[in-house]
Amino acid sequence: MQSFAAPAEALVAAMTAAAAAEPDRAVAFQGAPGANSHVAAAQAFPEGLPLPCFDFADAIDAVKEGRADCAVIPIENSLHGRVADMHFLLPESGLVITGEHFLPIRHALMALGPIDDIRQAMSHPQALGQCRHWLKARRIEPIAYPDTAGAAARVAELGDPTVAALAPPAAAALYGLELLATDIADADHNMTRFVTLARGGRPATGEGPWMTTLIFEVRNVPAALYKAMGGFATNGVNMTKLESYQRGGSFAATEFMADVDGRPGDPNFDHAIEELGFHSKWLRVLGTYRQARARG
Repeated sequence: MQSFAAPAEALVAAMTAAAAAEPDRAVAFQGAPGANSHVAAAQAFPEGLPLPCFDFADAIDAVKEGRADCAVIPIENSLHGRVADMHFLLPESGLVITGEHFLPIRHALMALGPIDDIRQAMSHPQALGQCRHWLKARRIEPIAYPDTAGAAARVAELGDPTVAALAPPAAAALYGLELLATDIADADHNMTRFVTLARGGRPATGEGPWMTTLIFEVRNVPAALYKAMGGFATNGVNMTKLESYQRGGSFAATEFMADVDGRPGDPNFDHAIEELGFHSKWLRVLGTYRQARARG
């Protein structure tokens, strides 16, 4: 079992104990205290008790096992695309998407030594990818680590002044590091979309706009995807995202994850989904939830 670096252990233990005392208020997130997921969880649930988990599977298990009411998980980033493995973990989790949250990402470089001495930067692969041009220009080698704030804790533990971490600025104070540079992402529009996962769905009632996330596999016949998408066009239903991925290494059965404006019970939405189902081997709705920001 992997574990957090020593400088993070006391913080993790205190937060875990608080969440264990009131699991109905616990909000699981992946990473050490101070990670972007921690920030997102605190913003999305100001009255919640954040529960740090070492990896995404641990955060999902915390919800499934009742140790947390929900989990706040990153699903995609405006610079670096979808978060790895989420298209596999979400369907297999058995949990339901009940909300979304958008977090502007502000990466900072932090270390024990001066910036001129830095030779390596440690962080989550997403963060490294979002800052790859900045790092390359300074000849800093990227080193992958399971999360951003956890990398800051690890840098503090290593005690090597040539190794830095990419993490949210507040992580520097948590782990006794010096802030060397801030806002170092390769573009200003760096934004991560998070989804809330829970054991059961919430009624999609009241004012929208609404979003439904679903997965499906089209039939293996010519123009199957074109035909499957036709119902959205003819019924005027907007699809804001469509991603394909392979499962099982066959390179034959392509599955898709989609975000669609609307909710079950809306006539046009229902007609579009009915046509999609006709052209698909299977179709599964992962959740219907209120949009945190209107698309388009």
